[in-house]
Amino acid sequence: MSPLAKLLEAALFAASRPLTVDELCSLDPQAGEGTVRAALSEVRETYATGGHGVELVEIAQGWQFLSRREYAEAIDRAQFTLRPRRLSPAALETLAIIAYRQPVGRLEVDEIRGVDSGAVIDKLVERGLVEVVTRGEGLGRPLLYGTTPQFLEVLGLRELDELPRLEELSVALRPPAPAEPE
Repeated sequence: MSPLAKLLEAALFAASRPLTVDELCSLDPQAGEGTVRAALSEVRETYATGGHGVELVEIAQGWQFLSRREYAEAIDRAQFTLRPRRLSPAALETLAIIAYRQPVGRLEVDEIRGVDSGAVIDKLVERGLVEVVTRGEGLGRPLLYGTTPQFLEVLGLRELDELPRLEELSVALRPPAPAEPE
């Protein structure tokens, strides 16, 4: 491996979150984005072909080492990892609305859910899954919310475009048709 690839490997190993290409570029001011991307490919290939238990993945608009999927169940059983607290059904519903409608204001979320969502949104902000992204143009210039890179990381996505399309979800969530009597 090249010296730059080794430097990136060390930084990614030490990081507790995905690192963006810009952050990785700051490790070696002489290396440009193309050089860093080539070194990332080198590291990724090394781990893909070397029979390792981890892999380098592009996730949440950055790069991170993760355990290979085939070992996830055993690692999960052993409970080595810290488990994030589960989200309540209200939080999941609110998070889905924000993810698909962002940027979206609290009043719009309230209208869709039919209940006050302020406390739920505050919890999602506190957990780092949602953040204020801008202000609306309406009366009082309301805060508008969107998802964070941590949201992408938790879901294992590189970008929001990887979320299932709403049409796919409505088909998947549709109750099965009753069986025809014979």
